[in-house]
Amino acid sequence: MNPTQTALLYHFCRLRLPAVTLPLPVFEHHLRRAFELTRTKRAAKDEKLSWETFVERLYVVDLFLACACLEGHPSAWEALFATRANRTDCLLIDALRLRAVRLFPRNPERQEGAVAEFWGYLLAGEHEGSLPILARYDGQRPLVPWLIRVFQNKHLSELRHCRSLQPLPEDELGERDLPFANPGHERWHDEFRHAAREWLDGLSEQEILVLGLRLRYRLSQRETASLLGIHEGNLSRQTARLRERCLEQIGAHLRMLGWTGDDLGAILFTEMDSILLDEPRLSADRLAALLAARGQSLPNKFPI
Repeated sequence: MNPTQTALLYHFCRLRLPAVTLPLPVFEHHLRRAFELTRTKRAAKDEKLSWETFVERLYVVDLFLACACLEGHPSAWEALFATRANRTDCLLIDALRLRAVRLFPRNPERQEGAVAEFWGYLLAGEHEGSLPILARYDGQRPLVPWLIRVFQNKHLSELRHCRSLQPLPEDELGERDLPFANPGHERWHDEFRHAAREWLDGLSEQEILVLGLRLRYRLSQRETASLLGIHEGNLSRQTARLRERCLEQIGAHLRMLGWTGDDLGAILFTEMDSILLDEPRLSADRLAALLAARGQSLPNKFPI
């Protein structure tokens, strides 16, 4: 670490967040910790990380804010609650509420509970003595999108566990982004989402129902097949074809643009989750309307 550079970073953050009075030695401690955390993750991939590269890619104000929250500064939490989630000036807390609505449709109590408990979750480890969730933030990406992803991954994991479905991979929170051919290049993220939405636009109502019942309501394959009035084996084949077409169409789009990254199969159930939950055709009301048109409705154990 470069003491002069560290001091400059610190005073820059104090200028940006004057109400957040995190002491310089504490900031230095967290900055060193974030560097070691990032270097360890890179080493696991046989990549080296210099201090200069770390600082070059550092979202230092975001890291400063996260560190101050970890240290329990009320002014830092106030600043975090006031951060904006996107270019439409949506507050972070509102963005989390919108995500909760998509995760738990027609269950306002659970939606509010999911958001309210999230702040305490950030300061707790997964088990006694483990690193707090917020301490896993390394400053190498914007803080707000990382928090939204942590929120979504937490509840998707819990939903899948409750439904006895395959859990999310037990890798580092926030490390489930698409493995872009050129790391940090936002173009590939945008192109992936564009290709995914084009694939969604081409789906039939039957395919939308299959996705919606399996993803949003976490129905098992047997429950979905029974509700749709088809054989479980037919549903299994439909699901396999959906996955194959998704891989083929998105992969072809990205390869045409010069994609040289990893195989897309591993990310369908991570990156695609947020896209599918944001899809209007998969909204709770739209799925209910499609079922009603067939003279059907969700089981009594819902709404969630």
